[in-house]
Amino acid sequence: MSKLIKSAVIGTGFSAMAHLETLKRLPGVEAAGIVSRSAEKAKQIAREYRLEFAYGSIEELLSNPEIDVVHNCTPNVMHYELNKRILESGKHVLSEKPLALNSDQSLELLEIAEASGLINGVCFNYRHYPMVEEARSRIESGEFGRPHLISGGYLQDWCLYQSDYSWRMDPGLNGPSRAIADIGSHWCDTMQHVLGKRIVRVMADLTILHVERMKPAEGTGSTFSHERTAQYEKVSIHSEDAGNVLVQFEDGTKGMFTVSQVTAGKKNHLHFTISLSDAAFEWNQEEPNLLWIGRRNQSNQLLMKDAALLSQQAGAYAHFPGGHQEGWPDCLKNLMLSFYGKIARAEQTVSFATFEDGHYNMRIIDAILKSASERAWIDV
Repeated sequence: MSKLIKSAVIGTGFSAMAHLETLKRLPGVEAAGIVSRSAEKAKQIAREYRLEFAYGSIEELLSNPEIDVVHNCTPNVMHYELNKRILESGKHVLSEKPLALNSDQSLELLEIAEASGLINGVCFNYRHYPMVEEARSRIESGEFGRPHLISGGYLQDWCLYQSDYSWRMDPGLNGPSRAIADIGSHWCDTMQHVLGKRIVRVMADLTILHVERMKPAEGTGSTFSHERTAQYEKVSIHSEDAGNVLVQFEDGTKGMFTVSQVTAGKKNHLHFTISLSDAAFEWNQEEPNLLWIGRRNQSNQLLMKDAALLSQQAGAYAHFPGGHQEGWPDCLKNLMLSFYGKIARAEQTVSFATFEDGHYNMRIIDAILKSASERAWIDV
């Protein structure tokens, strides 16, 4: 990258700090600014991470001509408005998912992004693991025949107890969907990327385990927080804790996935099994450096992450030698390398999720919510 690209992050929560730390690892990119509702907090983070700019408002950031790229790491309800304002200010944008609260909003964002000519991305990072890319490459080669059955899901446990509460359970901040929008969308994006096919029909059954939860009297609650307080208030819950979804891909391939934020012991268990004519591929995000390859008439194989043994693209995602483990921060780095590479080199092929992908995933979420409500198959 010949020109130093300056970026800024909006937000100071888990995802915002993960973005900030990853930006520090990118060549040719300067993490230059941070925005927080508290100007003092922004200044503190700027000191700690050696950032040039610290802001207490979005307006200050967007008026700075030195900032080229903005990372939108705010609560879901703010994604649509801020993504729109970022694009209209002439800056490239990488947004946390979901892109918006519904597909009407995401369609408007897609149209604005396409008209602007700016680089736009959505943070669906799981497609950037080396072993996920290896599965995609082998399926694309046709060596093992065509896929015919897909299964998997995304399981967590941070919402298991009635006393677990987060701002993500407030529809006013997170939108009408929680488990599907926040983690199910990751599974859908990953599988569509691996298969090279879109999900076109869904049938969903969603569950609210705790129809009431204990919200801390002070504060809104933080995702993955272990804070405990003696003062609570009971609040009604309207977004799903878990669910099962049947899916059909555009080539007729069928599948299903389960989402849950109430499965004890599963911390961040995105997983899939892809059944093909002459093999099966299985991958689990909690053991990301392994790809299980199942065979009918020969021994099964457990392929370990080693750039020397992977396809060209998968090998490019593996930055350390075989035996040196890579994980979630590294796949986020791969996403950003692709995103910033596109900014620096317009001719570069896009491997990251764009606003087009983000919009289509919003259509899937809308279809899943409608399916659960009407108890019927719904076309995306």
